[in-house]
Amino acid sequence: MRAAPVTPPSPLDRNAWRTIVDLLPYLWPKGEGSTRLRVVLATLFLVAAKVANVYIPLIYSRAVDALEPGKAMLIIPIGLIGGYGLLRVASAGFAELRDATFAAVQQRVMRKAGMESFRHMHRLSLRFHLDRQTGGLSRNIERGTTGIELVLRLAVFNILPTLFEVCLVTAILWHMFDWRFAAVTFTAVAVYLTFTMMFANWRVQFRRTMNETDNDSRTKAVDSLLNYETVKYFGNEQHESARYDKALARFETAAVKSQVTLNMLNIGQAAIIAGGLSLVMLMAAQGVRDGTMSVGKFVLVNTYLMQLYQPLNFIGFVYVQIKQGLVDMEAMFRLLATNAEIKDRPGAITLPSSHNAAEVVFDNVVFGYRPDRTILHGVSFTVRPGESLAVVGPTGAGKSTINRLLFRFYDVTGGAIRIDGTDLRDISQDSLRAAIGVVPQDTVLFNDTIRYNIAYGRPGATDAEIEEAARLAQVHDFVLRLPDGYETRVGERGLKLSGGEKQRVAIARTILKNPRILILDEATSALDTRTEQEIQLALRRLSRNRTTLTIAHRLSTVVDSDQIIVLDQGCVVERGTHTTLLELGGVYARMWALQAEQQEFAADLAAQ
Repeated sequence: MRAAPVTPPSPLDRNAWRTIVDLLPYLWPKGEGSTRLRVVLATLFLVAAKVANVYIPLIYSRAVDALEPGKAMLIIPIGLIGGYGLLRVASAGFAELRDATFAAVQQRVMRKAGMESFRHMHRLSLRFHLDRQTGGLSRNIERGTTGIELVLRLAVFNILPTLFEVCLVTAILWHMFDWRFAAVTFTAVAVYLTFTMMFANWRVQFRRTMNETDNDSRTKAVDSLLNYETVKYFGNEQHESARYDKALARFETAAVKSQVTLNMLNIGQAAIIAGGLSLVMLMAAQGVRDGTMSVGKFVLVNTYLMQLYQPLNFIGFVYVQIKQGLVDMEAMFRLLATNAEIKDRPGAITLPSSHNAAEVVFDNVVFGYRPDRTILHGVSFTVRPGESLAVVGPTGAGKSTINRLLFRFYDVTGGAIRIDGTDLRDISQDSLRAAIGVVPQDTVLFNDTIRYNIAYGRPGATDAEIEEAARLAQVHDFVLRLPDGYETRVGERGLKLSGGEKQRVAIARTILKNPRILILDEATSALDTRTEQEIQLALRRLSRNRTTLTIAHRLSTVVDSDQIIVLDQGCVVERGTHTTLLELGGVYARMWALQAEQQEFAADLAAQ
């Protein structure tokens, strides 16, 4: 196997340093005196442990010299040996105190970084989440928090103490012997560290490839399992297995390269350590032969070097692990650096939490998901407090876009949306979304109990309130017929329930939220005619003192709306009540006639 030229890639170094800089605020947080105190105490214990460790060979050397015949009484080596034991206890004790003191800091940093990543994911725009790969994203956060633990533990407990010990040992050898011992020791350490860092920087490309292929395989697995039914519909189990195996094969190749290059690194490190140790021991043996060094000094040099090279031998692995940890952290911090597209302005207004209906105004709204494709072209309408407005039109007309804009998943490109006279961009997102309740067309539930999913509309609601919301949504009796009642788990994305059952749970959830503004996005599209009529009654009761915006394809659900607007290719082409629009004989009337024909055709088929 021929290795590529070993060159330290500077972009990676910049990324590594940037990652370390991103980590520092978590390690030294503002306003957390206890955390900072722990960092200081852990540093003091670290220094004390290494000072004690450095003095151990000195005492050991003197004990060896004291044991030479005729030099001292037996009490002297006993005292030295006792001191030797105490120093070993002190070295180990301070190291354990360092670990115990720093443990809380380490876990706190992991918790804060993980929580910040989780919160940041919720702050990012809908555009980001529509483009995301859930499996890879979760792996980035998981590996990032694990990487923080790895870097802190190894850097604080291994790299820094070892470098400090190298400086102390070099100074002592220079002071006790001559500069040659210090020079050889320092040179060997410098060559060792340089070789390790250069080789590790080269190897990190394989770790990156492993991360990328791991993300790819995890994403494919999660995506396939989430779409289990679709896979079965088309009999594509072998196809999915082949895609997954292809991703695993790329990971396997990268993992083998990573292991082989690690073995090459270990061989090189062992050669450097052996060369430096042999040269210094030859110099020390020559000193003993010439009478300029005692046997104890020879033992001292050997002990120092063995004591020094032992952590150095481990530091190669540590450095590689730190580099891998930094690579793992890099993706998470890059995620944290992603700017949120939708942000609250400084001094954003908080909508009042009252349950009075609000006025909603779309004023010449222009919007496109991409600059080269405009969806809404100057849409204007007003929904006065307590009124209901229905938005209808053919598929792709921009109906659901109105819902997303009102919820401020996106900001308008032109014009403005106002609630009670205030531009949405001047309202805090939390208070805006607290005032709006949505029953979406595609209902997705949490993999938890029915009680939890309904209570999600208002966490902390009582069981009586949850059950009352379920009654209004015509789902209470269905839940009671289940063996576990409200404790029934609905499965991944609610797939254990039918489409109609899921939608009724979603309606109950919104009823429990009790919002000022109600958005019904095809809220009864998955229901049969009888259930739809029952829920329409519940929705009318819910809408009485609220501003309601209904987005519908089935026109029978909007006939009682105070106002109906018809969208076509992003423009309002008609507006009025159901009666006036039928009399107009335009787009709405044609849609009504077409749906009536479809209903008659379906009724004829059912009768046959």
